[in-house]
Amino acid sequence: MYPIVDLVEHQTIAAVQKVEDIELAIQSPANIVFLLFGSIFTLKEMVDRLKEAGKHVFIHMDFIEGIASDKSGVAYAAQVIKPTGVISTKSHLIRSAKEAGLMAIQRIFLIDRSAVLRGIKAAEQSGPDAIEVMPGIMPRIIREMTDMTTLPIIAGGLVGNLKEIEDALEAGALAVSAGSSALWE
Repeated sequence: MYPIVDLVEHQTIAAVQKVEDIELAIQSPANIVFLLFGSIFTLKEMVDRLKEAGKHVFIHMDFIEGIASDKSGVAYAAQVIKPTGVISTKSHLIRSAKEAGLMAIQRIFLIDRSAVLRGIKAAEQSGPDAIEVMPGIMPRIIREMTDMTTLPIIAGGLVGNLKEIEDALEAGALAVSAGSSALWE
């Protein structure tokens, strides 16, 4: 079993995109937070604040200003920022995160059937703890992916209401990341 499965206590993940939403994430029942913004100057403080509130924090390496999306950037994040893990679309960053002792979530954009197959293959090679599929409002594809891999699937992107969260979970997603704080309950 993948360790990320043990982290998930609330199946909605707070995907935080602006500083104003950090307090909402802290107050929410979501125990996992995806930080989708920040800079080398602000990230540690935000991660520390969320961790002090009992949240597991994953930073999206591709969106952090001033920290390179490379092996050294991941090593810096692991040693200085100390999140639970990272999110990235880049397989080499997933491998670097695992080498640095962090959990890793590989984000895959599903634009067609070949993207599904390429995404599964990339994830098998990079060894993430989970795959985040985007958009997360495709229960049929989520179901197919859970049949294709043993990696836990997190649905995210374009999730706009509770029914879409329920549909993704029913299709086999471990959790659903949502950017709207109204859905974090």
